[in-house]
Amino acid sequence: MTTDPNVLHDWLTVGPASRLDGTCAERPYIARLLGGEARVWRGADGAPVATLDGRPAAACIRYDYLWLWPAGTPGALFAFPEFDAPDGRRIIDCDGIGVAVSGLRMVENFLDMGHFPFVHASYLGEVPHTEVKPYTVTIDVASDEILATGCRFLQPKASSTATGALEIHYRYRVMQPFTAMLHKTAFTRPGRMDAIALFVQPVDEEHIIAYTLMAYDDDTSSDTDLVAFQHTIFAQDKPILENQVPKRLPLRPGRETPVRCDALSIAYRKWLLARGMRYGALTD
Repeated sequence: MTTDPNVLHDWLTVGPASRLDGTCAERPYIARLLGGEARVWRGADGAPVATLDGRPAAACIRYDYLWLWPAGTPGALFAFPEFDAPDGRRIIDCDGIGVAVSGLRMVENFLDMGHFPFVHASYLGEVPHTEVKPYTVTIDVASDEILATGCRFLQPKASSTATGALEIHYRYRVMQPFTAMLHKTAFTRPGRMDAIALFVQPVDEEHIIAYTLMAYDDDTSSDTDLVAFQHTIFAQDKPILENQVPKRLPLRPGRETPVRCDALSIAYRKWLLARGMRYGALTD
């Protein structure tokens, strides 16, 4: 088990809360987390009970997902206002896909607009429209979250309902080393934005399960269509991620060469380095 406080003293997902259906102490849900075995079940009062490698771990259910705090006294989980808002948004769980890469690489890929025209051609981008226009990256001091605003990108088919190329507006938010969220133009409700949350389960330092949960204003597409679109995008990312060398994310400047469009990636790496992140990272 790692000694990195960034993962021992934080909420980490082990999948959708539905995994606990029918569980008890004798028949727990079993998952891999931080190289160890997590066992989770519903107690007599219905609340989740968990152990990690045989030691008690705090557990909670939030945003329809199951979260574990591996060691110590648990803190607050990040806010997801779109999930809780009574404004007609549809909550759609895309479940998880395993990827042989560090969870930090997965989050960085989620934040990267520069690869849209090359990896997601005809969907999220298209050559020769490869420019990532300048945007603003800040750190929210109160929450210690990374925020990127003013992001725009010309996309041929930004969602399952899009019928032509549009300039899509994005906002990004990094809440924890292994969780992030993007907001993008909602086609069916002008002036509003859909939300896509990425929750990464670090199975070990170089293997993960990546889950996506959507809060959408789409009133026309079926759940199946929306999930299928996300899986199409993810299937394009997966082989790229699994061929990354090294699989862990280098944090020291100079290990990998950034360009201007990597402002959010640079901020994410600096933020991780300032936290002393070691799990899933290369720091030398």
